[in-house]
Amino acid sequence: MRTFQRMLVLALLCLLGLAACQRPGVVHRTRGHVFGTAVEVSIYGGSPERAAALSGAVLNEFDRLHHKYHAWQPSMLTALNDAIARGEPFTADAEMVSLLQSATVVADRSGNLFNPAIGRLIRLWGFQSSDIAPQAPAAADVRRWLDARPRLSDLRYDGNTISSTNKAVMIDLGGYAKGYALDRAALILRQGGVEAALVNVGGNVIAIGQPGGRAWRVGIQDPRAGGALAQVDLRDNEAMGTSGDYQRYFLKDGKRHPHIIDPRSGYPIDLVASVTIITAGGSDAGLRSDGNSKPMFITGPAGWEAMAAQMGLAEVMLIDAQGKVHTTAAMGARLAAARQGGAASK
Repeated sequence: MRTFQRMLVLALLCLLGLAACQRPGVVHRTRGHVFGTAVEVSIYGGSPERAAALSGAVLNEFDRLHHKYHAWQPSMLTALNDAIARGEPFTADAEMVSLLQSATVVADRSGNLFNPAIGRLIRLWGFQSSDIAPQAPAAADVRRWLDARPRLSDLRYDGNTISSTNKAVMIDLGGYAKGYALDRAALILRQGGVEAALVNVGGNVIAIGQPGGRAWRVGIQDPRAGGALAQVDLRDNEAMGTSGDYQRYFLKDGKRHPHIIDPRSGYPIDLVASVTIITAGGSDAGLRSDGNSKPMFITGPAGWEAMAAQMGLAEVMLIDAQGKVHTTAAMGARLAAARQGGAASK
């Protein structure tokens, strides 16, 4: 009897030890660098070993996407662009076809202000490089690629075979692939059975579940001073995307030239410091949080609200080049709720 009791006590101690190892209130963070930016996977609860395995699977997926859709190093995307330049069809795969077709929908909705087909202009300005240096392209060269009018709608599909009616199309998914990566990460983590997780790819963030029943608190970067300008609470399957002029840019003649090119003029935008949007629901919240932020950045302070309505976005914050903050009513309410929640928790 005493032996049985000792075994029962030992069993209970093992269970208690296992529960302690799981530590449901702990957030396990794994950091990496991919897509030319810092990434972080935060997993709530579970063992450190399980979190490390799932985070490793996410980072491996990011690495796969990085190499598949790289805009200037050899990849499936550069092979497609080379084929388009030669006027030849290219056999891709279902994933690439689906990604390009979804990007075409965003481009069409934005009146082609979101235009991943202007890769030659992006290259002309020196942004297809790991080391960005000041550039001053000749106006005639800019005009040449503008007049060619490359669009994603120039692409044609026959199953997984892609061709283009316009040889000037050069696809650069730098403003879209990170959002797709978020959705892939969310799928991996949900299939792994996590209770809650947060994935951050260079300021593009997606939330899975809620840690301890509470929302994830996420900061919005100050585009000039660094640190967080504001905070928002993200709940399950909500994503936040930010387009800014503070990561990939160069300074020339005292003027900031960010990597976001206005496809109407062929020149970088200098009226906006950052645009942050929040999207929710479906299996593509991350994808929508990435591509849909670009049209507001390009239209700038004068036209961003109309563009937000055109894109069907309710939660938008724009910070102009002078540092003035503009928000939709819904985004203003979310920011205010986060401030009140933060004050209440102190």
